[in-house]
Amino acid sequence: MTAAGLALRLAVFAKAPLPGYAKTRLIPLLGAEGTARLAGTLIARTLALAEAVRPQALTLWCAPSAGHPYFRALAAGPSPPRLCTQTGADLGARMHAAFTDELARGPTLLIGTDCPALTAGHLHAAAEALLGTVAGPAADAVFLPAEDGGYVLVGLHTPQPRLFEDLPWSTPALMDATRARLRQAGLRGAEPATLWDLDRPADYRRWLKEG
Repeated sequence: MTAAGLALRLAVFAKAPLPGYAKTRLIPLLGAEGTARLAGTLIARTLALAEAVRPQALTLWCAPSAGHPYFRALAAGPSPPRLCTQTGADLGARMHAAFTDELARGPTLLIGTDCPALTAGHLHAAAEALLGTVAGPAADAVFLPAEDGGYVLVGLHTPQPRLFEDLPWSTPALMDATRARLRQAGLRGAEPATLWDLDRPADYRRWLKEG
């Protein structure tokens, strides 16, 4: 992590930590209540990281609604994020809608809350790849792929709807399909690191082991 703040906007996608609503693939291991508590822990960790890197602006994109009491309580804190409601028929549509809003104000990184391996260093590296440095030109899009074939971060300068339309969400084919879309559109992508996210019981045990 550098001393400077993150030189662009940061958007965080989050589901309210309700039993049976968030992190459902972990319910067989932790139960509905335990999974909800874990989801709340991951949200808190992600927001603490977001605040620590001091982005130009921080937005929390909420599901089911920015008006949910859980998110309204977060907005009552000393440095509240801007709250917005996720809208769209699927994850790709919701991400594109968020980017359309955010990118009207400047380049943006978008992350979820289920990657405990994500650090300030990763966010700064993604920002540098998107904005460009003396060592290299700016990318059109930056991704942090996940080991399971998805990705845990995407950053853009301008809306790119084709990166989010009709893709195999929540499957191991997602990142490869996204790379193909980048090539078809003639866009330059960057992938500063590959990380792992916490979706399955094996991931939870890994998190306990690695801390």
